[in-house]
Amino acid sequence: MSAQAHPADFLPFAHRLADCSGAILRRVAGENRAFDTKGDASPVTAIDREIETALRAAIAAEYPEHGILGEEFAPTNLDSEWVWVLDPIDGTKQFIAGIPLYGTLIALTRNGMPVLGIIDHPMTGERWSAADGSPALRNGVVVTTAKRSTLSGSLLFTSSPEPYDDRERRGVAAVRSGVAWCVYGAGCYGYARLASGALHIGIEGGHDPFDYCALVPIIRAAGGAISDWESRPLGLTSGTRFVASATPTLHEEVLATMARAMVA
Repeated sequence: MSAQAHPADFLPFAHRLADCSGAILRRVAGENRAFDTKGDASPVTAIDREIETALRAAIAAEYPEHGILGEEFAPTNLDSEWVWVLDPIDGTKQFIAGIPLYGTLIALTRNGMPVLGIIDHPMTGERWSAADGSPALRNGVVVTTAKRSTLSGSLLFTSSPEPYDDRERRGVAAVRSGVAWCVYGAGCYGYARLASGALHIGIEGGHDPFDYCALVPIIRAAGGAISDWESRPLGLTSGTRFVASATPTLHEEVLATMARAMVA
């Protein structure tokens, strides 16, 4: 594809990747899952590796000049203009436990910034997708975030409180005290539901680019805002913390609330 390619031009191929990963996950649904523990103490299964291997092979065959950053194997061609970012199973712990809150994250970055994203949840039959300049879709139907602009009454979620240090916990707690309630353990499904208007704020720490790059185009296209904790755009070289909000106005309040609490 030429250098003038638009991010949306890659959506059909990205959907084929998600079809591939979804077929593997549906094939093993209900099975007991053995796992290994990686150096960072996180679990990994043979299915994580099988999916990423299949997606990498498909990308290499279709776009050999593109780079790939995946969770399970060494990156390739990260200096390429176009880099695919893969999380074969987002929610591996849930996958191992047989709790169907897991999916596959597929992103495409251009010059280091996310321009296409897919959140695929084969166990619920739902797929969210977006590319720069195109709407956010759930199963082909346009979705938008809720038009909530204040913490009061908002619904918060976070995958786990475990990655936060004491200072970060103060920031998250300050937001928690201003909202209606909080859900834990939603993983990437929570961000899909934020894009669909059901949840309003997501806060994470201890994450990597393959955990959040796919979320960026979807939440942005749905009308929301997503950044690191210092309001900087997320990309291949971003850190481990991020926040997503239903609206830019709400996002500003969330970040300001966290910042005040963390310097106290």
